Amino acid sequence: MTDLLPQELRVIAAVADARGFSAAARILGMTQSAVSHSVRASERKVGAVLFERGRLGAAPTAAGDVVAGHARRILRLLDVLGAEARGVAAGAGGADTVSGPLRIAAFRSAALYLLPPALERLTARHPGIEPVVRMVREVGRGTAGEVLDGRADLAVATLGTTSPVPQGLVGGVLLEEEYSLVHPAGHAAPRTLPLVDWVENCTSYTRDWWAAQEWIPRATVEAEDDGAVLSMVSRGLGMAIMPGLSLYGAPAGTEITALGPDRPTRSIGYVTTPEQARSLAVRALIRELRAERVESTVSDSRKSD
Repeated sequence: MTDLLPQELRVIAAVADARGFSAAARILGMTQSAVSHSVRASERKVGAVLFERGRLGAAPTAAGDVVAGHARRILRLLDVLGAEARGVAAGAGGADTVSGPLRIAAFRSAALYLLPPALERLTARHPGIEPVVRMVREVGRGTAGEVLDGRADLAVATLGTTSPVPQGLVGGVLLEEEYSLVHPAGHAAPRTLPLVDWVENCTSYTRDWWAAQEWIPRATVEAEDDGAVLSMVSRGLGMAIMPGLSLYGAPAGTEITALGPDRPTRSIGYVTTPEQARSLAVRALIRELRAERVESTVSDSRKSD
């Protein structure tokens, strides 16, 4: 059994976040020698080196990254434990008195269009909950990585056969969205335009679909995010293939055309830890996300066959 104390976990997380013993000491209000002593004691208990020490600071080893993630998650559960216990002691069963921050990671279009109505209802029903939303690019480990690393309680993520719920987490699909062609309004031959794209756009499944479409050229413009793509398309600089949530705020000057029955789709869902899935705040947010029905991300009057 690895018997690490909460304060030792706080030190590990602080050193990993600050990338240095001195910086972590300032954050924690400790001396550098006390931080170093705590880390050495933790490494003996764990049986692995957690940080590579150097002139530029302290970088987590592979083991250190894993331990720091667990440390953040455990510390967060201790916070949840206290909040829920106080709620129960208040005599309302905890459901209406749960309070404190609820940390959410979401990619840009989900943070803009999917989360706000769900959070509006959540905070109306549970005014003590304080949503803290961080926008994270859905590349690499993406939003789910924030949950694994203990930096978020729940993430809105893209799910599917090529991006399943990561091991150690639980989750579910909230909605399926289709991809459409977006192009300058009124263009006679939009499929002949240059392609504007951004790195977060597609899973490998969708890229396979793209590869089978002879009319889709290589992207000549790589934008930072879907908002920049839409701005460029609205200015007549090209066409794009985009998922529904990204098209929710499509500007004037764009037109959206369906890609046909074989169009690719994308699953959007939530992921969290098994422990957080049982917490009152996360359960309440999942209920609101499931209740959210995006009837149409694009107005029928703007979408053509």
